[in-house]
Amino acid sequence: MSDYDYDSTHNGGVSPSPNGGGIGANGSNGSLPHQPPAPGISSVIRKKLMGYVGFANLPNQVHRKSVRKGFQFTAMVVGESGLGKSTLVNTLFDTPLYPPKEPLPPHAERPSTVAIESISADIEENGVRLRLTVVDTPGFGDFVNNEESWKPIVESIESRFDSYLEQENRVNRSKIVDNRVHACLYFLQPTGHALKPIDIEFMRRLHTKVNLIPIIAKADTLTDEEVTDFKARILADIAYHNIHIFQAPTYENEDEEAITEVEEITSKIPFAVVGSTNIVHTPDGREVRGRSYPWGVIEVDNEDHCDFVKLRQMLIRTYMEELREYTNDVLYENWRTEKLLSMGVAQDSSVFKEINPAQRMQEERVLHEAKLAKMEAEMKMVFQQKVQEKEAKLKQSEEELYARHREMKEALEKQRIDLDEKKRKLESGRPLTPETGKGASRKARGFLR
Repeated sequence: MSDYDYDSTHNGGVSPSPNGGGIGANGSNGSLPHQPPAPGISSVIRKKLMGYVGFANLPNQVHRKSVRKGFQFTAMVVGESGLGKSTLVNTLFDTPLYPPKEPLPPHAERPSTVAIESISADIEENGVRLRLTVVDTPGFGDFVNNEESWKPIVESIESRFDSYLEQENRVNRSKIVDNRVHACLYFLQPTGHALKPIDIEFMRRLHTKVNLIPIIAKADTLTDEEVTDFKARILADIAYHNIHIFQAPTYENEDEEAITEVEEITSKIPFAVVGSTNIVHTPDGREVRGRSYPWGVIEVDNEDHCDFVKLRQMLIRTYMEELREYTNDVLYENWRTEKLLSMGVAQDSSVFKEINPAQRMQEERVLHEAKLAKMEAEMKMVFQQKVQEKEAKLKQSEEELYARHREMKEALEKQRIDLDEKKRKLESGRPLTPETGKGASRKARGFLR
């Protein structure tokens, strides 16, 4: 008998029990009394199922679907050469993913930059298939000048984000391949002192793009006291520089066993590990994976010797799905948001937002009134501009007419003066126009006829 939520606005009951004795609308058969909801309000009433319906089988359906589809997981290993990265990966998955490395000749040309190499393998365990991809970064920290040695690694992670974003934007998204890096195992040298500048700079650059898991490599070179002190210094440096590393998540309503497991895993970070795929014999006659020394045997799978078991428990057995989810829901989404904003794509904040219809109408009315006021102000501005232009044009025409009137008045005044001069000449008997040539000279000499 289980509980479920029923929307009472349907004004009816359900009768799912196989024996025919259902739950009526009047709340009989032990159910809560039915009360009609208030108008316009959808209330939820918890009912009791008298028989088996079947939705409790949903987790099994998801499990079957996941097993058929298989899983994808991409891990990146970063660290200086000689720290046992490939050996630890082979030890984690109990599979020879990395072939034995052959030493380079003494005079061989060494790479000048950090390289990015990927190794993929299909692993099956108890019917569950895993597509495992390991991204290696040979050359990191091996140069005299390691400035910007983290840059090729960041570019590789972001290029995988770009590839996933491109697949999301396709028309057909039925076959999306998730090649994003879900976890980064960062190997620290067992110096016993503190983080080096290259370690701090690398983690500062990548902690927002990938799940960082710091690992103390070759922990068998340190004593237990040195390991404890080294872990404390590493955690202090990480906290001081505000670097986020992956922590085992906690959920509500967890049982005591799960809480204890989370506390044990968290207490081991950073993990001091020893990797080995060799089978050695212990003094008591057991065959274990480990390393044999003159002073004794280091067992890889013994929690008293190193933290390999806790690392495998967090990375694979318990929190592999959480690593994938955190990569998709947090790291990738943050990068995707910044990417789209840089491309000029903005999200409307009103989308998928529950609103009150009356409040929405009020907001629309206010927006409409503001729009009308803006239009009215713009129309007034345009009208004033037209009036000013018309006044300027009329003023210019008036000035042109006044200038023309003044010119005509001056011309008429000049004509009047000329006419008055002619009138005086006529009244005095003088010719209107002065004579020229011989006639004028004769008159001047008195030879007039």
